[in-house]
Amino acid sequence: MPCLPTLHHLWVGLNKPLLMINEIKPVAVFHSPLKSKFGLPRQSGVADRLVGYVELVEQYNDPDMIRGIEDFEYLWLIWGFSANRHESVSPLVRPPRLGGNSKVGVFASRSPFRPNGLGLSVVRLQTVETGHGRVRLEVTGADLMDGTPIYDIKPYLPYTDSHPDAKAGFTDTREWQPLNVEIPPAVERLFEEEQLVALRQVLSQDPRPHYHDNPDRVYGFPYYDYDVRFRVCDDIVTVVEAIRRK
Repeated sequence: MPCLPTLHHLWVGLNKPLLMINEIKPVAVFHSPLKSKFGLPRQSGVADRLVGYVELVEQYNDPDMIRGIEDFEYLWLIWGFSANRHESVSPLVRPPRLGGNSKVGVFASRSPFRPNGLGLSVVRLQTVETGHGRVRLEVTGADLMDGTPIYDIKPYLPYTDSHPDAKAGFTDTREWQPLNVEIPPAVERLFEEEQLVALRQVLSQDPRPHYHDNPDRVYGFPYYDYDVRFRVCDDIVTVVEAIRRK
């Protein structure tokens, strides 16, 4: 008779699922120039020039943990919506792609307000750093804020993970049009070229909540050492100013 799979599991009753009794803990922390939820790209990859870093926590800070990872071009990150302070209780959400009005089921969306608060993102691996007593991966295209806990890192495998002809639900019928971005020269001079390119990508995705449509309202979010403030009128994002953060 085969052994029952009792290790690390607990049977909670007839016809009920097995529950893991060991709690998942972060294996890494994400470092980003975006310091708040507001301003984050709505999906990974849409701001593919945005640079971030995956730094392994002390328990896993061992180069052997990532041996061979440099042979992969993209990685999956499984992470936590750590900035969402309240528990998700609604079965329905309002995706921004639908204008913030139409509702779909939470499991038919990528809403951050989920029963278990887990996110899944694909990022492009740029460099692997193992010096100075730390293991750190430089990646681009992440939609994670600074300080986000990462629970797992897996290689992206094109032969099994990519399905370019797959149906994509409401995103097939609601095309997303990036906004035009206008940044004054005085603000452009505050950032390096790559930082400026990534900022334009972030702003073009319209960071505002989609129930906001006031052309006179000024919005802002922290980006590197500055608070970037902007307005949106029709299909144009205009940066008003960038103020150095204290």
